[in-house]
Amino acid sequence: MAQPLTIARPYARAAFDIAAATHTQGEWAAQLAFAAEVAADPAVIALYGDPRVAPDALASLFVRADAPRESAFANFIDILTANHRLRELPEIAALFEQLKRDAEHVLKVRVKSAVPMDDAEAARLREALQRRFHSDIELERSVDPSILGGAIIDAGETVIDGSLKSRLARLEAALTN
Repeated sequence: MAQPLTIARPYARAAFDIAAATHTQGEWAAQLAFAAEVAADPAVIALYGDPRVAPDALASLFVRADAPRESAFANFIDILTANHRLRELPEIAALFEQLKRDAEHVLKVRVKSAVPMDDAEAARLREALQRRFHSDIELERSVDPSILGGAIIDAGETVIDGSLKSRLARLEAALTN
């Protein structure tokens, strides 16, 4: 059986191509985020494959009530419904968001630090990362006391581990060898 990410990739690419052609990437991202949230709801998950639920009724759950029913996004949802791919919406939304960030040259960076990072530190880190990656930086901060000190910076394909925990582990390995 194919992985959800493998199944989601062509749908995300198609959605992004449609949105880019009409310059509505932001609107599509918002609609996909809503649809992904609906797709992950346990009550909705129970409806997948239920023969008592008409495909049109199921598809209508994924389009916001204020959105026009005859739109490119609604047609996209209809295609997902016909191909039994609604449960892949969280992956489709995540991949779409990544395509959108790539097109806008925005890099999402997650920083895990032992103590909360203040805004001035975050601004200095953001500037340094912008110089290194030549992209705008979307910084997501979190606190993990288990790293003891320092920080771990996850910039997609690049991870910079400046945590005290990893330094101590390297020191221990060096002393035992």
